[in-house]
Formats: sequence, structure tokens, C-alpha cells
Amino acid sequence: MAAKLIANLIIMGSGILGRAVLQAYRKALENANKNGVAHEAISNIRRASRAMTEQEARQVLGISENSSWEEVMQKYDVLFENNAKNGSFYLQSKVHRAKECLEAVYKKNNQGTS
Repeated sequence: MAAKLIANLIIMGSGILGRAVLQAYRKALENANKNGVAHEAISNIRRASRAMTEQEARQVLGISENSSWEEVMQKYDVLFENNAKNGSFYLQSKVHRAKECLEAVYKKNNQGTS
């Protein structure tokens, strides 16, 4: 009899707790939308994901401003493959983004990408 009573109390308590958590979550979302916190968080994410600068791209690949496109691609191939085999996906993606950034710069400067 006592076990049944305890079980009922646990079930009722967890139901009440679940509803309270859900209500608090909804209220938090409502407040975030009112205060613009959600929009601010989204804009911060967008700001952080902007394309890297040419200087940062050159630092990632370890090349100078006088490097040719062929040198850029050689560095890219080596770094990309090294990180694909036993490196990190994060570094591999940084290397790829650096190549994309410099590709746009070299196309703009009519130095070619072949």
C-alpha cells in the first residue's frame, strides 16, 4: 500500500515538474523574442560566420602576399590532405575557407586560378 502511494506521488510530481519546465521554457522564449535577444543571438552567429579576410587566409596557409596561385594550391593540397588523414575537421575547414577566400582575390586581380 505504501509503495503504491509513493509511486503515485512520484508520477504526479514528475507530471507537475514537467509542466512547470515546459511553461518556463515557453515564457523564456516569449521574453527572448520581446527583448530581441533571439535576434541578437542570430546576428552574432551571422557575424561570426562571415568570410575570412585575405590576411587571415594567408596566415592559415602560411603564404606571403607575393605567392603565386600555384603556391597557394600546393600549400592547400598539403594542409588539406594532412588534416584529412590525421588532423582535425576544424583545421581542414579553415584551410578550405582560406583557399576559397584567396581564390576570389586572385580572380579579382586577374592572376588566374588554373
